[in-house]
Amino acid sequence: MKKGSRNPYENIPQPIREDGAGATDLGPRDVLRDIENPDMLVPPKTDAGTIPNLKFSFSDTHMQLYHGGWSQEITARELPISTTLAGVNMRLTPGGVRELHWHKQAEWAYMILGKARVTAVDQKGRNFIADVSEGDLWYFPAGIPHSIQGLEGGCEFLLVFDDGNFSELSTFTITDWFAHTPKDVLSANFGVSEQAFAHIPTKQRYMFQAEVPGAIETDEVLSPYGTVPQSLTYRLLQQEPMITSGGSVRIVDSTNFPASVNIAAALVEIKPGGMRELHWHPNNDEWQYYLTGTGRMTVFAASGEARTFNYRAGDVGYVPFAMGHYIQNTGTESLWFLEIFQSKRFEDVSLNQWMALTPKKLVEAHLHVGPELMDSLRKEKAPVVKYNERTDNS
Repeated sequence: MKKGSRNPYENIPQPIREDGAGATDLGPRDVLRDIENPDMLVPPKTDAGTIPNLKFSFSDTHMQLYHGGWSQEITARELPISTTLAGVNMRLTPGGVRELHWHKQAEWAYMILGKARVTAVDQKGRNFIADVSEGDLWYFPAGIPHSIQGLEGGCEFLLVFDDGNFSELSTFTITDWFAHTPKDVLSANFGVSEQAFAHIPTKQRYMFQAEVPGAIETDEVLSPYGTVPQSLTYRLLQQEPMITSGGSVRIVDSTNFPASVNIAAALVEIKPGGMRELHWHPNNDEWQYYLTGTGRMTVFAASGEARTFNYRAGDVGYVPFAMGHYIQNTGTESLWFLEIFQSKRFEDVSLNQWMALTPKKLVEAHLHVGPELMDSLRKEKAPVVKYNERTDNS
């Protein structure tokens, strides 16, 4: 191999721990995937038991291609442990339309890049229209009809639904309903001739290409019942973050985004050398989406069970209810990810804070520790902390 070559096969990793446990793998294998998942190939000594898979990548999903964009989804079908939430990654071209539709489930969204226009009408005839851009959220309650259209430059976003068995391909769409309703019924309903429906689509369109809409004022429709009283969008990146030694956190739930009554989230940044502290969530399972960087997470499931997973941009992670975990940045750039919950409130319990607010002698008796640890405990929560170096597998 020539000097300076970046061939990934130069240093093929083997499932051998530094203490000698394991052996070489000489059979068929995906070396590139093993390189991406070092802590899954060689688990830390502390890993044990049979915790199920808590990771799935959007790169391993079925891509649905349309004129106007694409979509791909991760549901309980792809990640069986994910029973509370499902996710869809979607891209719309400039002018691309996710057609007028509604769901049995609530829809929460995070804008990854670009700009889009969203519309909705509630059950009281009040309407809503807004333009959203990178870092913005929207929330459409279950059953509320809505639409999404890419603006100049197009857009990409993450959709999250409060049901792990949800599928974006089973939504209620306006074209599908028209295509499966007799024209005489449509005529009677709208008070026009059947000829008015001569060219309606014969099947669901789902997504299609249209012209890029103009200024938002040109699309506004005045409703006699007014507009939706609570904004269905939220500008998360405009929120002042909680800054800590290892990164930052922005929390959004029904307390600051009142419309989002069933989904809560946190946008977390872990800087190089940083770690999302040891913690757990007392209200529901955690669904994660990794936006940038690389990291690893170990999940503690009680009964002597723990398992470590590696994550990178485009991956989905999952932590079942109340299981302890931490997330380390294993790269050289900031690790950004979303923590999302089927809940109206974001809640977590800090191991550090719990110990700090518990009688000192009681903690010492449990763990056989001394002043070095006890004097370092924090009574105030710090969700992201800094550590000196990445823990190895020894």
